[in-house]
Order: sequence, then structure tokens, then C-alpha cells
Amino acid sequence: MAPLIHRKVSKKKQDDTQAEEKSVSEATALSPRLIYEVIRREGEEELARSKRSLIWSGVAAGVMISLSVLGEAIFRTYLPDTEYRFLIENLGYSLGFLAVIMGRMQLFTENTITTVLPIMRARSWVSFYSMMRLWGIVLSANVVGAFAAAMLFMWTPAISPDIVPAILELSEHATGLGTYESFWRAIPAGVIVALIVWMLPQADETSFFLILVFTWLIAAGDFAHIVAGSVEMAVMILVGELGLGTAVFGFFIPVLVGNIVGGTIIFTLVAWGQVRDEVEEEN
Repeated sequence: MAPLIHRKVSKKKQDDTQAEEKSVSEATALSPRLIYEVIRREGEEELARSKRSLIWSGVAAGVMISLSVLGEAIFRTYLPDTEYRFLIENLGYSLGFLAVIMGRMQLFTENTITTVLPIMRARSWVSFYSMMRLWGIVLSANVVGAFAAAMLFMWTPAISPDIVPAILELSEHATGLGTYESFWRAIPAGVIVALIVWMLPQADETSFFLILVFTWLIAAGDFAHIVAGSVEMAVMILVGELGLGTAVFGFFIPVLVGNIVGGTIIFTLVAWGQVRDEVEEEN
């Protein structure tokens, strides 16, 4: 009888230990290496997608990111003109990013980390070419979607006339910073978007608030994002307030380069530095 009781007690202790280990495992934060691995695999999946899938997903992202401009404009139009209105209206900027990121659409600035991590490991010209191909397709598709949304805003009665002045005001400010300032304002935005991608595998149920808070920070900090900014650039081109040359060389290219510097050269290289030794040991 005693051995039987002993076995039951031992089994109960074993079950309790396993339950405890499971609880600890679930509560423990993912290590940098595991976060890297999650993002790397996502990047490899993106690099393997067909051109048609990338184009349509990129166009959809370009259209949906216009909700950032629209949301901010709505808040600006209808909120009372107070000192703190600026902070509240920038919550509208998060709407487009929530739609795009949680909808798993192709956003160029996400790819400045997602598709870079696989080539940090492979280090081949083939993988580099695949990354540049994806970047070119997604960015072009994002811009096409951004122009489509801007045409809807400016050339149709889809948007209330009460909101249009706020859209024009936001667009004029975003595209009027100048080449030098646009470049530097784009670097923090690139870092923030890459940071969002890095934190999402750990976020789970808090993903919504993570995206909301950090994209709000982009707007509140008056930083420049190439895809959301492309909607504002398109608006100014369509109404004749911005020439094509100024749009491309005074806004688009500086912001694009700044986002890449922030998302890839700064954040991704730092993130890679955290896991490089562990990853190379596995190989």
C-alpha cells in the first residue's frame, strides 16, 4: 500500500512540476534569438511570394494607409481648437497602420527589417536581389495605392467638403519640410516601424495597442513616413500645389532614404548584433 501511495505522490509532484514549467514558459518573454527567428521566417515567406500577390497586397496597403490621413483630418476638423487637440488628432494617424499591419498587407517600411534579416544570415547576391525585387514591387504598389486613395479624396464627392481643407493642410505641412529636414524626420519613423515589427511576436493580445501607441508617436513627433506621406504627396500633386520634380527630389527620395536608414541601417543592424553570435553558432 505504501509504495502505491508513494507513486501517487510522486506522480502528483511530477504533474505539478510540469504545470509549473508550462506556466513559467508561457510567462517568459521571447528571447531576442526567437524573435529574430520568427521575423526571419516571415521574411522568407514574403520573399517567396509571387509578384502578383505582392502587387495586390502592396496596392491594398497604399489605399488603406490613407486612413491615417483621413482619420487625422477628421479629428482636426471636428475637435475644438485647443492646445491639446494636436495630441488627440494624431490618434487618427494610427488608423491606416492598424488596418495595414493587422490586415497583413505589404507595407514597404515593414520590409526594411522583415526581408533584411534573412539575407543577414544567407549573405548571398541571390538573396540580396530577391530583397531588392520585393522592395521595388512593394514600394511601387504602395505608391499606386496611395495615388488611388488621393484621387478618391480629391476628385470624387466621397469625402465631405468639410474635411477636405484639413487634408490639404496636413498634406501641405508633410510635403513642405524641405529635402534636408524630410530626410532626418524620416529616420525616427523608420526606426519606430521596425521596432513595431520586432515587438509584435511578443505582443499577442496587445498588438492593437502596440501599433496604436507607436504609430501615434510617429505623428505626434512629426516624423515622416514614405507610404502615408505618399498619400499627402499625391494630394498636393493632384491639386497642382506640388510639382513632380519637387515631389520626387524634395520629398519622396529623402523620406525613402531616411526610412531605410532608420529601419535597416540603424534598427535592423542593432537587432542583428543581439543575435548574431547565437545564430552563427547554430550554423
